Amino acid sequence: MNDSDRGAGHAVPRKRADARRNERALLDAAAAVFVSSGVEAPIRDIAAKAGVGTATIYRHFPTRADLIIAVYRHQIEALVEAGPALLAAGPTPHAALARWIDLFVDFLVTKHGLAAVLRSDNVAFEALHAYFLDRLVPVCARLLEASAAAGEIRTGMSAYELMHGVGNLCIGVENNPRYDVRRLVDLLIAGLRLPR
Repeated sequence: MNDSDRGAGHAVPRKRADARRNERALLDAAAAVFVSSGVEAPIRDIAAKAGVGTATIYRHFPTRADLIIAVYRHQIEALVEAGPALLAAGPTPHAALARWIDLFVDFLVTKHGLAAVLRSDNVAFEALHAYFLDRLVPVCARLLEASAAAGEIRTGMSAYELMHGVGNLCIGVENNPRYDVRRLVDLLIAGLRLPR
């Protein structure tokens, strides 16, 4: 053993870049299948979408709960990464906020069956709501702060309130094709704007 190996047993091994890419592709495929078929979709459908065997999925995610949690976390992390990227690339902070809220709506309305699963008595799901809030509220807060600092929106709206309001507007959207949640969310976001 050389000096660079000392203490290696104490560190968490990092996945190789190709393993991380493969896992992301698998999670993206699982998310797409969950959108079209719900969280109870057959594992073979997810494997086919990802272009892998079912054994590969079970090697990464031994139970369906493991896979659901990983997909949920993966989607949350995509939203976390999107916030700063949108602020950096957007024409204005308010435009970045509006786009991020649009992605948040996508997340909320496309997790078919996930809300019911998360309310189940499976202890594996207990920490997910706290994770959701811990990761996403600060991102939304940063977007709100940037928009307020730019003089684009009223102050006083907390990130939690905004996300809760958007979440409430999304309730029941999957059961009513005439309900246009995006139009209502757009009105909410437009309502934050200061008069010009």
